[in-house]
Amino acid sequence: MMRLTRSYTFSASHRLNVPEYSAEQNQALFGKCNNPHGHGHNYQVKVTVEGPVDSETGLVVNPYVLDEIVSKEVVAHFDHKYINKDVPEFHTRMASTEVIGEVIEERLLAVWPANFPKLREIQIQETKRNSFRFVTSD
Repeated sequence: MMRLTRSYTFSASHRLNVPEYSAEQNQALFGKCNNPHGHGHNYQVKVTVEGPVDSETGLVVNPYVLDEIVSKEVVAHFDHKYINKDVPEFHTRMASTEVIGEVIEERLLAVWPANFPKLREIQIQETKRNSFRFVTSD
């Protein structure tokens, strides 16, 4: 088995806020990330696939096809968006990076080709200090 990781970027803003909490509770929990106008990040997303090396091509996956899928389902969906309002999956979900990882997995698996290697991991670098590794479900 071989693993391949490809990197992608998008810029987006979001707000961390629990509607059922008071303004004081949200501020205490999320600090500046609770700004009513949101705050932005330049996200770096790494998608890792795992599978056998194809004996004809010598590749684990066609990177151009993978790029097309991730560009359409992730980058175009999130880039330059206010996630809480512009991305439908977040109209009823917290716009934390942890949940962004879950949504990315859902979007990719919904269109994942049957002949593709397994989607193994999604890593999201939100800031210099915050990086999230999301190991996909089997």
